[in-house]
Amino acid sequence: MKTNLKWLKEFVDIQMEARELAHALTMAGLEVETLEPLELRFDKILVGRITSVRSHPNAERLTICDVDAGGQVIQVVCGAPNVAEGVKAPLALPGAVLADGTKVKETKIRGIVSAGVLLAEDELGLTDDHTGIMILDDNWDAGAPLASVMPQDDWVLEVAITPNRPDCASVIGIAREIAAITGNELKIPDLTVREEGPPVESLAEVRLIDDKGCPRYAARVIQDVRLGPSPFWMRYRLHLGGIRSINNIVDVTNYVLLELGQPLHAFDYDRLRGHRIEVKRAEQGMRFTTLDGQTRELNHEVLLICDGERPVALAGIMGGLNSEIFEGTKHVLLESAFFDPLTIRRGAKYLGLMTEASYRFERGIDIGGVVRAIDRAASLIQQIGGGRVAKGVLDAYPKKVEPPSITIRVTETNRLLGTDLSLAQMEKYLTALQMDVKRQGEEALVVRPPSFRVDLHREIDLVEEVARISGYENIPLRYPEIKGSEEGRYWEPTVASRARSVLTAAGYTEVITYSFISPRLLEQLGAGPDHPLMAFVRLVNPLSTDQSVMRTSLVPGLLQAAKQNLFQREKGLKLFEWGKVFVDRGEDRQPSERYMVAGLLTGTVQPKKWYAQEREADFFDIKGAAEALLEAFGLREVSFRQGADFPGYDPDVSACVLVSGELVGRVGRLDRSAKEAYDLGKGDIYLFEMDMETLRPLMPEGKKFKPFARFPAVYRDISIIVSKEIESSRVEGIIRESGGGLVESVDIFDVYEGKGISPSEKALAFRVCYRSPERTLDGDEVNRLHETIIEEIKKATGGRLREG
Repeated sequence: MKTNLKWLKEFVDIQMEARELAHALTMAGLEVETLEPLELRFDKILVGRITSVRSHPNAERLTICDVDAGGQVIQVVCGAPNVAEGVKAPLALPGAVLADGTKVKETKIRGIVSAGVLLAEDELGLTDDHTGIMILDDNWDAGAPLASVMPQDDWVLEVAITPNRPDCASVIGIAREIAAITGNELKIPDLTVREEGPPVESLAEVRLIDDKGCPRYAARVIQDVRLGPSPFWMRYRLHLGGIRSINNIVDVTNYVLLELGQPLHAFDYDRLRGHRIEVKRAEQGMRFTTLDGQTRELNHEVLLICDGERPVALAGIMGGLNSEIFEGTKHVLLESAFFDPLTIRRGAKYLGLMTEASYRFERGIDIGGVVRAIDRAASLIQQIGGGRVAKGVLDAYPKKVEPPSITIRVTETNRLLGTDLSLAQMEKYLTALQMDVKRQGEEALVVRPPSFRVDLHREIDLVEEVARISGYENIPLRYPEIKGSEEGRYWEPTVASRARSVLTAAGYTEVITYSFISPRLLEQLGAGPDHPLMAFVRLVNPLSTDQSVMRTSLVPGLLQAAKQNLFQREKGLKLFEWGKVFVDRGEDRQPSERYMVAGLLTGTVQPKKWYAQEREADFFDIKGAAEALLEAFGLREVSFRQGADFPGYDPDVSACVLVSGELVGRVGRLDRSAKEAYDLGKGDIYLFEMDMETLRPLMPEGKKFKPFARFPAVYRDISIIVSKEIESSRVEGIIRESGGGLVESVDIFDVYEGKGISPSEKALAFRVCYRSPERTLDGDEVNRLHETIIEEIKKATGGRLREG
C-alpha cells in the first residue's frame, strides 16, 4: 500500500519525523518497506500567464505564446493543445532543470526564438500526464516562484500489508493505526451528500440472487454529471498511489479505494438495461468482455454483476466494456458492495486476473463501511463533476453481520506476553483501536471489534493487539531455561556441512529445489507404476498438478535446474542438493523421510587454455566427486559395481556404489530417453545420488590420529592381463585381502587395451606399497608375499602376468 505523508496528516495529527513514523508503524506490525523523500525542485520555474496566442508561421501544430512572468513578457513556442489566452501555467526559464534532467535553454524552434518552456505535469515530476500544459490556479500571481505556491517536499511510504490486515490497505486504515499508536484523534473525511434528485427507488433496483457470494450491495444514482479531467490534487494522489488518472468519475472511485479501502465501480446508468442490478453466478462457458478489451471464458466460480438482460461486470474483479463510463455519459450508477472473499479469490484465480479491487475483496473489506464509501464518492463527484444525487441509497443487506463478542482476561494476557499490564491499560489500548470495550469485573474485558477488523475472532487475537499497541519493544526480554540433552548431537547438520564443504571445494554449486513435484517427472525418468520411486506422498490440496506429490528422489529437481541453466546457455554445470525425500508407507503409517545428497555434472570441465585442451565431462569426473564425498566421511571399503539398474541411469555407463558391501547410492550417465523427456539438449548429463540414512551407520564415529610411519616402505608393481569383464576394484580387493596388514596402499596407474593382447582382454598395472608399522621389511619377505598375491589374482580372475 503506497501513500504519502501529507495525505495521512489530513486524518491524524502527526508530529514525529517521517523516519520515526516508519519505525513506529513497523514496530506495530505494519512494515514500512520503503520510505522515499519526494523532493520536487522548482528553481527558475514561475507562474506564467498567457497573454496572447498566435500561430507559428512555419509549423501547423505549434503556437507562439506571449507569457507574463511578472513584469516581463517571455516568448514561448509551444505544441500543447490546451494553450489559451488568460490561462496560467508553469513557465520554466533558461537554466531550469526538469524532472527528467533536461536543462532548459533559449532556443530557436522552426526559426522562432523560444525563451522558455510551458510545462506539463510530468515535466515537473508531479504525475504522468503529458496531454497538455498544467493549468494553475487562477488566483496565483503571475511571476510568483512556483515553489512559493505549490507544496514541494513530502514523503512516500510503501507499507507491506499482511493478509490478515486488509483494513490497512487504505490511507484511513494506516491513519487509524497512527492514531492508536500516538494517542491522537482520528479525523473522518466529510461524508455529507446533497440529495437533490428523485428517490433512488424510482430510478433503479438491486436484486441479490446469490446473497452468499454478495452479502451486501449498495447503489446510488447521480444524474447530469459533467465528465472531464480530475483536478490536479486528485490526479497527484492517484499518481503517488500507482493509479493512472482516467476521468473525474472513474478517478473518484479509485480515490475512495485508496482513501477508505472500499473498491467501487461506476456504471453508465443509461447503458444498464432495465436499470436493474442483479448479482448472480456465471454459467459454465459464458464469455464476457472486460474493461481491458479482453474476452474471457467464465465458469460457475465467477460472480457476475448483471443488468436486466446481460452481465455488465465481474463482481469484485473488473467492470465490463458494455457499461463503462465514456464521453457521452450523463447519468451514473455507483456500486459499493461486500463480496465473499473466497468467491472472489476463486474467480480471480480461474481468470488469472488480479486487480486492486480483487486484492482487497479477497482479503475481506469492511462490510459496515459499504454505505460510508458510496456516500464519500457521491460527495466527491458532486464537488468535481456536478450532478444531482438521487435521494437515498439502494442497500441490499438481507442478513446483517454482527461483530463477535470476545472476552480478554488480564491475567492470561500478562502470562502470555510476560508483561504486567493493568485492566485500565488494556482498555485504553483496545479503545484506541476503535473497539467497543466493556469491563467484566476487575479481571476481564468484553470486546466487540469494529466491522473493519475482519481478523479478530478469539482472545489471542486481542492479546496480539495489546502487544502491538503497548509496544513489542516494551515486552521484557526473558531467556528460556535450556537443559543439556542427554542424547548425542543430531548427525544431520554436521554431515551436511561436511558434504557441502567437499562438493563446493570440487566446484559444485548447491541448489535448493521444491519438495513438491509432478509424478510425471519420475515417469520421464523411466520409473514404472510399481517402482519404489512411484510410492508418492500425495498432497490433499496441491497448488497445481506440477506440485501434487512429494519427491521420492532429488534427481528430478536437479534435472529441472540444469534445464533452466542450459536454456540460459550455461555450458559447464556442477550442481548438488542436500535434502529429504519422502516415501509413502501405507495409510496407517507415517511416510519415510530420508536425507539424500545428489549431484549433477554436464558440459565443459576443462576450458581451453594455452597449456590444455578443452575437455567435456565424463563418467570418471562424476565418480571422482562421489569418491571424494565418501572419503570425506572416512569411508574406506568403497567399491563400484557396474550397472546401476535404476530409472534414469544408462546401464552401460553407470555403477552402484557400495560401502562394506552395502548399497548406498548410484553414479552414472543419464539415460538417453530420460534426457530427451526432460529436453536437456545434446550433451551428456552425469549424476550421483547417495542415501545418507544408509551411509550414516557406516561412518566412523570419529577421526583418530594415525602416527607417521617409522619404517620405510617397499614398492612393487603388478601388470596383469585379465578379461574385460573383470573390474579393477575386484583385483584391488584381492591384493588387499591377500596382503593383509602389510599392504598399505594399492594404486592403479595404467589400463591398456590393444596391440599384443586379445580384444576381449585388458592389462591392469598396480603399484603396491608394503610397510610394517613395527619393523623394516626384508626384501625376500616382500617378494614372497608379492608372488603369493599374484597367484591369488591368477586363481581368482584367470589372469596372467603381462610380459615385457
